[in-house]
Amino acid sequence: MIQSHPRISKAVIPAAGLGTRFLPATKATPKEMLPVVDKPAIQYVVEEAAAAGLDDVLMVTGRNKRPLEDHFDRNYELESALNKKGDAARLAKVQESSDLATMHYVRQGDPKGLGHAVLCAAPHVGDEPFAVLLGDDLIDPRDPLLQRMIEVQEQHGGSVVALMEVAPEQIHLYGSAAVETTTDSDVVRVSGLVEKPDPADAPSNYAIIGRYVLDPAVFGVLRKTEPGRGGEIQLTDALQQLAADEKVGGPVHGVVFKGRRYDTGDRGDYLRAIVRLACEREDLGPDFRTWLRRYVTEEMQQP
Repeated sequence: MIQSHPRISKAVIPAAGLGTRFLPATKATPKEMLPVVDKPAIQYVVEEAAAAGLDDVLMVTGRNKRPLEDHFDRNYELESALNKKGDAARLAKVQESSDLATMHYVRQGDPKGLGHAVLCAAPHVGDEPFAVLLGDDLIDPRDPLLQRMIEVQEQHGGSVVALMEVAPEQIHLYGSAAVETTTDSDVVRVSGLVEKPDPADAPSNYAIIGRYVLDPAVFGVLRKTEPGRGGEIQLTDALQQLAADEKVGGPVHGVVFKGRRYDTGDRGDYLRAIVRLACEREDLGPDFRTWLRRYVTEEMQQP
């Protein structure tokens, strides 16, 4: 029987990381503001939340992250200048980011890990289920992963994580889930979670990617969670406790994602994401693909 659960309206986006893998570009610019084609990476994430009906977005930030707030705020001087020039197209693009959702901000004073960042959202979220979106994972809008996760949470309650099958040698880069099948082909029951295990110890090749829909009971667990791998409070460890005892906050399910995902957390994958997205753009794709084919052909002919 389908159960009724509170409608999710709030999204939390942890954005307090230092972006050390992208130095020196991130010395004075937040990594979330690095452009992916012509929009900062963080805007894709907020757009995804808004498309799923989550119009209340809390961003967990840190020092030197003020540009994030400025990007989603109004820029009256720029808007006025574009309006006077009659540049309606660029004016619409500038206003788009400030019209996506109602934005809120809170600082994570100490870099104590993803679990701690999520815990910083507790006063804003309150006693409601909510979504967590990590900015390093961009999900193609043609593959509505978050909407599907919300549907599963509304049906079953508890928490839902996004899973993707990866090669065995890559599982040490992710949290790994022990799973049981359900009657839905894209949904599994999560019975256990391990943060970045050795491949030999991984319960499966199902990796947790950066989308979560969480029961508010996770806050109580996080408050008691000791620092784990890397000396940080791991969200995976808290979810493991919820999976082990559903009386605490309901079951944990996983949605197995097989769509298009762009990883911008690694320099090489960041560049590949830009190329893929640029190739698919109607305004850029045709000319860019022509140039790319010519460039690759010329490179292959080099001795």
